[in-house]
Amino acid sequence: MPIHQVMRLSRGAIIELDVTEQDEVRILANNLPIASGVVAVDGNRIAVEVKRMLPRAPDRR
Repeated sequence: MPIHQVMRLSRGAIIELDVTEQDEVRILANNLPIASGVVAVDGNRIAVEVKRMLPRAPDRR
């Protein structure tokens, strides 16, 4: 989901995820993977905990 869509979400908005707390997720920036992490649920809050930063391709700045 692009950041501009995330910024427009209102309180109580629902985002369906196709992963569980045990699944690893990829974190993308400009459609390029930059990190991996896991979904963390704490009460009614959901976050992605970064576990590993991915190496940058040499041709990317």
